[in-house]
Amino acid sequence: MLGVRDLDVFIEASHILRKVTLEVREREVVALVGRNGAGKTTTLRTVMGYRRPTAGAITFRGASIAGLPTHAIAARGIGFSPEDGGVFADLSVAENIEIATWTRPTGRPAAERIALAYEIFPRLRGYGARGGAQLSGGERKMLSIARALALDPDLLVLDEPFEGLSPAVVPVIGEALSAITRLGRGLLIAESNIHHVPAWTNRLYVVERGEIIFAGPLDEAHRDAGVLRVIGGKAS
Repeated sequence: MLGVRDLDVFIEASHILRKVTLEVREREVVALVGRNGAGKTTTLRTVMGYRRPTAGAITFRGASIAGLPTHAIAARGIGFSPEDGGVFADLSVAENIEIATWTRPTGRPAAERIALAYEIFPRLRGYGARGGAQLSGGERKMLSIARALALDPDLLVLDEPFEGLSPAVVPVIGEALSAITRLGRGLLIAESNIHHVPAWTNRLYVVERGEIIFAGPLDEAHRDAGVLRVIGGKAS
């Protein structure tokens, strides 16, 4: 579904990504793990069109999306939840969710897509009139993912969905993501903490200094002392 091949990205004179290659197949959950500054966010933002690659290919369903504007990539069926949530502070919760249905018209009615977003995040139901600026950090994460889901995407790209959350909210987000996968949507998740990566992840990539240093099953990564050392975990 999504293919990234030999991606190189410079920011000014700094070579940030070096030959990054990864893929997300239909209905897969794929995690990109690395410590802060390793290149996770740059990878996701390049996929979403916020940055232009210097070299390499990005394809979605066989068609090139490298260098397309972000709205065109979203219209093709990729929903994005950035690390900071990207919630519109001046809009209500209901308006934040509804706006995604304007961005990408599909065969599914807007009302159905909005209802699904609230079904996945029922806590947001009572906050429809509340402004985006009035939400807690966990609520903003929920709203950001709910809005991405209301786009009716085939693939959701989530940057640090568990970052900065209270221990009580982490399982709520985890259960919501599990429910999204049961709908048949693919997930590409960037995380700094390997222990936040869902156990049902199909494949894990580890990025360090802009290069992929590991690609394989999650359980294999947990047994790799070198991988755990790089991402701040401890080898058993």
